[in-house]
Amino acid sequence: MANEFVQSLHHLLQQSTSPDTVAIKAATTTLNKQFWKNPQCIPALTSIIQSSPEQPVRQLAAVELRKRINASKLNLWAEVSQADREQIKSTLLPATMQEPVAIVRHSIARVIASIAVIELPASTWPELLPFLNQACTSAVSGQREVGIYILYAVLDGVTEGFQQHIPSLFTLFGGLLADPESLEVRVTTVRALGTIAQWLDADEKPLIASFQALIPSILTVTAQAVEAENEEYCRQIFDIIETLLILEIPLLSKHVPQLIEYTVAAGGNRNVPDELRVLALNALNWTVQYKKTRIQNQALAPNILRGLMPIGTEPEPEDIDDDAPSRSALRIIDALATSLPPSQVFPALRQLVTEYMSSPDPNYRRCAMMALGVSIEGCSEFMAPHMDQVWPVIEAGLQDQDATVRKAACTCVGCVCEWLEDDVISRHQVLVPAVLSLIDQPITQPAACTALDALLEILGTVIDQYLDPIMTRLILMLDTTPIKTKSVITGAIGSAAHASKEKFAPYFEPTIQKLSPHLQLTNEGEEIELRGITVDAIGTFAEAVGKDAFRPYFAEMMKQAFLGIELGSARLRECSFLFFGVMSRVFEEEFAIYLPTVVPALLSSLKQLEHGEIGEEELKQSVEAFDSSSQADTSSASIDITEIASDLEDLDVDKLLEVNSAIAVEKEIAADTFGALFLSTRNHFLPFVESATVELLALLEHYYEGIRKSAVESLLEFIRVFYELSDPVDWEQGAASAVPLNPRVKDLINHVLPALLNMVETEDNKSVVSSLCVGIAETLQKVGPGFVENKLEEIGNLVKSILENKAMCQQDPDQDDEDPAGAEEDQAEFDSVLISSAGDVVAAMAATLGRDFVGALEVFYPLIAKYYKKKRSLSDRSSAVGTIAEIISGMKGAITPFTDRILQLVLKALSDEDAEVHSNASFAIGLLVENTEVDLSSQYPTILTALQHHFQLAPDAPSAKLNARDNAAGAVARLITRNVAALPLDKVLPVLFGVLPLRNDLLENRPIFKAIFYLFRVNPQAMSPYIDQLLPVFAHVLDPNGGDQLGDEGRAELIQLVAALNAELPGKVQAAGLGAYL
Repeated sequence: MANEFVQSLHHLLQQSTSPDTVAIKAATTTLNKQFWKNPQCIPALTSIIQSSPEQPVRQLAAVELRKRINASKLNLWAEVSQADREQIKSTLLPATMQEPVAIVRHSIARVIASIAVIELPASTWPELLPFLNQACTSAVSGQREVGIYILYAVLDGVTEGFQQHIPSLFTLFGGLLADPESLEVRVTTVRALGTIAQWLDADEKPLIASFQALIPSILTVTAQAVEAENEEYCRQIFDIIETLLILEIPLLSKHVPQLIEYTVAAGGNRNVPDELRVLALNALNWTVQYKKTRIQNQALAPNILRGLMPIGTEPEPEDIDDDAPSRSALRIIDALATSLPPSQVFPALRQLVTEYMSSPDPNYRRCAMMALGVSIEGCSEFMAPHMDQVWPVIEAGLQDQDATVRKAACTCVGCVCEWLEDDVISRHQVLVPAVLSLIDQPITQPAACTALDALLEILGTVIDQYLDPIMTRLILMLDTTPIKTKSVITGAIGSAAHASKEKFAPYFEPTIQKLSPHLQLTNEGEEIELRGITVDAIGTFAEAVGKDAFRPYFAEMMKQAFLGIELGSARLRECSFLFFGVMSRVFEEEFAIYLPTVVPALLSSLKQLEHGEIGEEELKQSVEAFDSSSQADTSSASIDITEIASDLEDLDVDKLLEVNSAIAVEKEIAADTFGALFLSTRNHFLPFVESATVELLALLEHYYEGIRKSAVESLLEFIRVFYELSDPVDWEQGAASAVPLNPRVKDLINHVLPALLNMVETEDNKSVVSSLCVGIAETLQKVGPGFVENKLEEIGNLVKSILENKAMCQQDPDQDDEDPAGAEEDQAEFDSVLISSAGDVVAAMAATLGRDFVGALEVFYPLIAKYYKKKRSLSDRSSAVGTIAEIISGMKGAITPFTDRILQLVLKALSDEDAEVHSNASFAIGLLVENTEVDLSSQYPTILTALQHHFQLAPDAPSAKLNARDNAAGAVARLITRNVAALPLDKVLPVLFGVLPLRNDLLENRPIFKAIFYLFRVNPQAMSPYIDQLLPVFAHVLDPNGGDQLGDEGRAELIQLVAALNAELPGKVQAAGLGAYL
């Protein structure tokens, strides 16, 4: 190799490290054209690594040497002579040992790894492993540090040729983990083990056992890195621990208790820097999420909570984006509540909350309020029966002498509002005044406004008594509060409009005038946030007052929404897209004139790049600049020495992988808005269906689950609306659809459904799979058998896997490992949502296939019925019985073979302790009696006895019990219609008619009035004593202000009955106000 070539190359590398951008570009051009395609650059770069006195040049030479070896298209390494290759291999190893600068050593190690990728599988570098073994066992700690790093780099790059060495590596690593002098050796060994862990297969039991034996040593090294307060080492080790947690091979499982014990202790150690405590707590959070079965089986949650609560008492940073141990602790409590059965979390937490609320230290009371709040999402169903014990705690927090506790209590109120709506409404007389009093206190004002916002969102008609004083106060506050508080107030006003609906009309004009100036704000931060919330609130106004009242503002507000898009803020784009969706719902086809402008904005949003992504053009330029295999002119490219100097292991990986959450949420809303637009604007949207579908399909593989979920929902909405617009003929039950779909509808289904089913095979998010199931069920009910033609088996297998807890999103490597009896029955409340959505699909299949579903139901029935067991959660029990009811409704007489099995289960459910289960069981028993071909008259006494207690309720009973009563009334009506002779009408009718008119589940009016019509036809004498009682009921259900309570056919038949009664009893009919319907 000519010395002149090496010197020229050295000079160009020097030029590339200079701050002169012109010189850098010139050097880049020359390197690409004259050096990087020449095989001689490889030995030349090797020479420079060994001889250059300048550290930046040696570093850059190592980085470029690695690139040249990795340039597979040119295969430059193979073009280097055998002698030169051997020379390079023999000199790089000692060169690494002799290099004084760590970052350069690491880059040379990466070069060695790149060569090893080529040489080891071919068995042409036999000296490498002995050299590394010798270095790793050297008596000199510096040599051990270099040796283990090279070995780590090789393991990180090589995928073949090392498997046979793993047992001996485990032996080597066991010693290095206990290195007596160097923490660097120990930490790098952990990193090497993290790489090997990803090679192991489930059937390699001896290797797995060997790895597991090293876990205690890994935890020891973790503790040593934390004790040394070395943040870099700690980040590296905790990254490895998180990797071990998410692997399908349960390497950590047996040591989960020890891992939890250490991370709780490290997280709670106030002598450790907060950054390192947060790292330990983050690892604990991952442990809770990925090792929940192990935690559940060993009942570790109470101990974890006891360790976390003291951390939660520590101060919270002012900035919402700043992390701190206290916030990490609350996140883990949230994860425990949502990941584990609430029976393992809430009792222990409630005890701690009670204890902390009695503390004289306000920090403890604040922690109690916050912990209670974050736990509600995952424990709401379990908590509901215990709320009489929880409310005093929350109310005490709202009245606490310390402002931080009162603020935390406001946060807790917001959480309760979201998940326990009925319980909150029942306490409105206490909560609303308490929160309003806190609004007057400057220190609690923002938190109280947020709580009020949450309250108003759910109050419904209860808001009437509060609306005027609340609106008066909120409007006045807009003049006196800072911008951040104005945002919360504006949101609360929007919630007031949402709850009060048309009663918001008197406040609409003055309020929109008051908020309009917010739409002129343009500065980033709080101003943009206020502008966005104002757009949201005004959209809510439109829904409340209706399109006629809002029409004068429609055009101007659309203009403001478009201006918001142009400001370059992801938050404002998100708010504008939400506004477009609302306006399309309010104005329906009138919105169509905006589609040519709105749709391109949505498409542009979906196509935009996110932080860390590389666009096609940028990627092309990068390849042209740095890849020696490119043939393009790269004279305009430059080398960024700051990026090169970092090399792989020194880059901030967190920044590289950072999720731009604002853009991701914007895309989520954009994807969701497409479905709303098509549903509202109908035929006007047809020109945009294809382009929107293409983009939505592309989002099914997005990393953010919210985007995937929105894409799924909009794609299925597209199918349903497209079907409605195709002027379809009513479909018929059966596996082979006798009614063909419109070819364009079929084409859309063929593009969308296979993609959805393919996505779900690897989907690991339960919420996304649940949305898919709900959407499939809804679409199946709408489109009929044609929707699932040729895909019925795949959909059935998906549902079966969910009901068996075998879907990808339900997998836990530890779930089959020493599960105690009954563990499967006690699951997180979030898991029940997925099971319920799978039941929706089964019910839809039953309704679609009818008699053709009998064979499949033999498979599905036991899978559904197992969720009705005493130890199952309320959601599981209620869902199982509700699904069975819907299956009966769909299959009609085809349910007959299952009569005995269903009867036994439903009779048990009628004695369930919960009203929601009673409601579904009443519905199911009525449908079974009505539809089965088996005469169940002999069961009437048993059924009536089970239903009787529903009719003995006080008027102010909880809504769930009143709803159950309505379903019980519907069940009795179905018994009458099926076999009136088997009932003691003189005892049954007074009870049945005594609960009319229905106030909760109005759909049950249909079977009840069907029974009334039937009785008037077959046994009018039995009805005579009740005519005076029934006439006001007839007037109530016919009143158009009460909505449709009977359906068109039922309404027409009732009017016929009223006419017949009018012929006999005109005075009574007219007195009841029924003359208007004749």
